[in-house]
Amino acid sequence: MNTFWENRFREEGRIWGDTPSRTAVYAIRLFKKAGVREVLVPGSGYGRNAEAFARAGFAVTGIEISDTALALARQGSQKVRYYRGSVLDMPFDDSVYDGIYCFNVLHLFRKNERAAFLQRCREQLKDGGVMFFVVFSDREPSCGTGRMVEEKTFESKPGREVHYYSTGDLVSEFRGLEILKKGMMEDPEEHGKEGRHTHLLRYIYARN
Repeated sequence: MNTFWENRFREEGRIWGDTPSRTAVYAIRLFKKAGVREVLVPGSGYGRNAEAFARAGFAVTGIEISDTALALARQGSQKVRYYRGSVLDMPFDDSVYDGIYCFNVLHLFRKNERAAFLQRCREQLKDGGVMFFVVFSDREPSCGTGRMVEEKTFESKPGREVHYYSTGDLVSEFRGLEILKKGMMEDPEEHGKEGRHTHLLRYIYARN
C-alpha cells in the first residue's frame, strides 16, 4: 500500500486540491457541538482535511505513511503536528484525543487489519470521545471491479485494495461503541488525472 500512495503523491501532488471533503465540514460542526478540542487524523495525506480542522480551532495531529504527502502537508502548515508512519503502528506518542476523524482510510485494509486499526484508535480516544469515519460505499461505481481478495474487498487498482461497505457492514465494525449518526454523502472532488468525480461515501459517528 505504501508504494501505491507514495507513487501517486509523487506523480500527482495535491491530487484532490485544497478544498476539504464535505464530510470534514460536517464532522467539524459535530465535533464543536460535542466540545472536542484535540483531534487525531489517521491517514492525513497532504493535509487538506487536517488543516481544515486546524483552521476551525482544533489542536490537530496527523498520521501519514507517504513521505511525499508529508512534505506537501508541512509546506504550508504551522498548526498541525504530523507523524510519519502507518496507522497500524499507532500510537506514536502518549497523547489521547477528544475526537478522531478518518477519511477514506479504513476501507484500504483487509478484515483483520481493519479491526486492529480501529482498536488502536479506540485506545487513543478519551472516555466519551467521538470518532467520525468515512469509507467507500457499496454504491461506488468501482465496487466489484478488479480482483476480489476478500468478501466485498477488491483490488480496484493495481496495489490498492478497497473494501466497499454496506450500512450493516459499517455498523458491525463499530460494535461496542455508541452509534450517534450514520448515513451517506455525495462528495465531489477533483480527482487528479481522472478529472472531477463524485464519490458515494458512507459515514459513521460514534462515541467511545
